[in-house]
Parts: sequence; C-alpha cells; structure tokens
Amino acid sequence: MKNIYIHILWWFAFPFAAILNGVIREATYKNLVGDLAAHQISTLIGTIIFGIIFYFIFKKWKIETKDHALILGFIWLVLTISFEFGFGHYVMGHPWEKLFHDYNLSEGRIWGLFLFWLLIAPYIFYKLLSKNN
Repeated sequence: MKNIYIHILWWFAFPFAAILNGVIREATYKNLVGDLAAHQISTLIGTIIFGIIFYFIFKKWKIETKDHALILGFIWLVLTISFEFGFGHYVMGHPWEKLFHDYNLSEGRIWGLFLFWLLIAPYIFYKLLSKNN
C-alpha cells in the first residue's frame, strides 16, 4: 500500500487546479452564459481536467488493490469537502447557505456529481489500468 500515501499527497495539488478552473470561469464565460450555466460548464471542465490528472497519477503510481481505490476515493472526497467548507467559509467568508447551494441538484447545481466522480475515479482507473497490464 505504499502508493496510497503518494495518491493522498496528490490531493494537495487538486485545490490549485480547482481554483484555477474557477478563476477562468469568473474571468471569462460567466458573464456570457450566466451563473448557473457557468457553474455547470466549470463542473464539466473540472471533471475532464481531473480525469486527465487522475490518468497520469494512476499510470505512474498504480492503484494496487480494489480496497486501495475505494479508500483513496473516500479520503479524497472527505479532504475535498473539508477544504471546500473550511476554506470557503473561514478564509473566503462565504456563508454556509452559499456553500450548500452548489449541492442542490434540483436547481441544476451539479457540484455533487463532481464529488461523486472524485469518489469513484480511483476505482474506475484501477479497473481500466489494471486491464492494460
């Protein structure tokens, strides 16, 4: 399970990629398409970007077992939600209502789907990349 520690450490690069994605959204297409569409586009772009990042991470540092993949996805999910609420509320000063708003799927807020992707991606890449060996 030596690679699980490397995989966990990789999470610390994720906020930078996510923040960059958000900065690009705010500086470019949000005013053109509106808040909801910009949120949806940004979530889709983030999912693709993170998929590419995951591919390279898992290609170099293999996921060793199914359990490793499931544990890693759960750890990444917890770290991401903790960062989102901790940084978002205590550093950026966003109210809790604003932070929870992105979880409202019935209003078209699809952030929760990205979190689901973060949870299952290690398992998906474990299955895909272990077939190629």
